[in-house]
Amino acid sequence: MARITSLCVYCGSSDRGDERHRDWAGALGREAAARGIRIVFGGGHVGLMGVVADAALAAGGEVIGVIPEHLQMRELGHGGLTRLEVVESMHSRKARMCALADAFCVLPGGLGTLDEAFEIITWKQLRLHDKPIVLLNQAGYWGPLLDLVKHQVAEGYVRPQHAELFSVAESVAGVFEAIAEAPEPGAPERQARL
Repeated sequence: MARITSLCVYCGSSDRGDERHRDWAGALGREAAARGIRIVFGGGHVGLMGVVADAALAAGGEVIGVIPEHLQMRELGHGGLTRLEVVESMHSRKARMCALADAFCVLPGGLGTLDEAFEIITWKQLRLHDKPIVLLNQAGYWGPLLDLVKHQVAEGYVRPQHAELFSVAESVAGVFEAIAEAPEPGAPERQARL
């Protein structure tokens, strides 16, 4: 059973999505704070990123943002976090977020969110980490992606066991249940290879 103190959240930086997505992001931030779980995220004040961070902070939680220099220079960094780390590149951001997190949750988002989600799943496939990964599939948002993965398995490009590298939750409460049901991550020396 996995016990975590920090949760990395991947989500959209857009404000154009369904209002329900903002509700889910806020609920996730508040629930993490209530459980004493620190949020680790991309450091922005916009879109669902800002909603998750603001909700966790308002509920008394800790929030660490990790943002690359080029985005910080465009004034996209959140100014009210527990800590904002500015890193050199997008790759450095993803590696740092992984190092800071005990588990990962993927909320609705666009291409950047897909990039982050698939990279962290691939790193798990390559045994660079073995932390829980959960997709929040509330209202079926990730349904087409899950269908694609099933198709890749059927076509022989993804091994069936690799389709189980992540869990799927239908609610915010389900995210934390899936994490709690995951095996305890192994030795931390795996993280050093990232």
